[in-house]
Amino acid sequence: MSSFPKALTAFALAASAAVALAQGAAAYPGLGRDATPREVAAWDIDVRPDFKGLPAGSGSVEKGQEVWEAKCASCHGVFGESNQVFNPLVGGTTADDVKTGHVAMLNRKDYPGRTTMMKVSSLSTLWDYINRAMPWTQPKSLSADEVYAVTAYLLNLADVIPGDFTLSDKNIREVQQRLPNRNGVTRDHALWPGSEFGGQRKPDVVATACMSNCAVEPKVASMLPDFALNAHGNLAQQNRLVGPQRGIDTSGGAKVAAAAKTISAGAQEAQAVQALTQKNNCVACHAIDHQIVGPSWSAIAKKHEGKADYLAGKIRSGGSGVWGAIPMPPQTLTDEEARRIASWLAAGAGS
Repeated sequence: MSSFPKALTAFALAASAAVALAQGAAAYPGLGRDATPREVAAWDIDVRPDFKGLPAGSGSVEKGQEVWEAKCASCHGVFGESNQVFNPLVGGTTADDVKTGHVAMLNRKDYPGRTTMMKVSSLSTLWDYINRAMPWTQPKSLSADEVYAVTAYLLNLADVIPGDFTLSDKNIREVQQRLPNRNGVTRDHALWPGSEFGGQRKPDVVATACMSNCAVEPKVASMLPDFALNAHGNLAQQNRLVGPQRGIDTSGGAKVAAAAKTISAGAQEAQAVQALTQKNNCVACHAIDHQIVGPSWSAIAKKHEGKADYLAGKIRSGGSGVWGAIPMPPQTLTDEEARRIASWLAAGAGS
């Protein structure tokens, strides 16, 4: 579905809000002020599908690889293949897709997953998202030239552009015409009745119920690795009460409660601390015995054995440079929670 109608809607809402604020300022003297051009420019950074809003700049594939390995690879893999945290960005596209603008793999039910480069139909979407939201730990910290370079590196990984290519605001429209899924979306569904559809068509939202030889109702299931279990709360409590999908119970439920009665006080404390790490989303970046985004708990315990006070301070204040270039932001957990986690790490993290 094209994002152009969304952009028009957002613009209309913003314009209405601006008029309302202006009227409010007139009705209530001394309350608020008009935004300065500089403030508006800092907020108005979106890039439309027609590339309106795209800043001047350029970046080569080679430069993009340097930026990628320094600021992106820890989460997305050196070649965009990702890791245990994020979905792959590259893969599933072919040279024929670049020619046709349709990704053939999207029609294969047996293909294991859909990568970003298989789905994205507008190059402005890719550029805009990288510019606004990346890197994960420091969004909006990339310069325009770095965004061009990172985008060029991704396009090169997908065989859209060659390795010696430099992407810029001057040639991005030409590159758009090589995006593998550029023709993979349509507005021919009448969800926005207008002159392009004659204004008479009804949206394609009516289906006929299957009455014979119906397919067996599928069973929806989920599997999560241990480090991600309950990382964002119990999934079973976060789904709507309508529809076929239900999240699995990731809280542990009765099994955890029963097991807690038979383990020692030390093991109970370890279990409680691990629950704290899940509650505070520590497990999104750390696992017991292997590196994800940050170092493993066992590696931290080995390096800082007996240093509970030091670890508690680092948990609360954050830091960078000890385990690599990826910084850990300051954590908002309580002093007591930080102390318990730090004590568990300093005592060996259950090893």
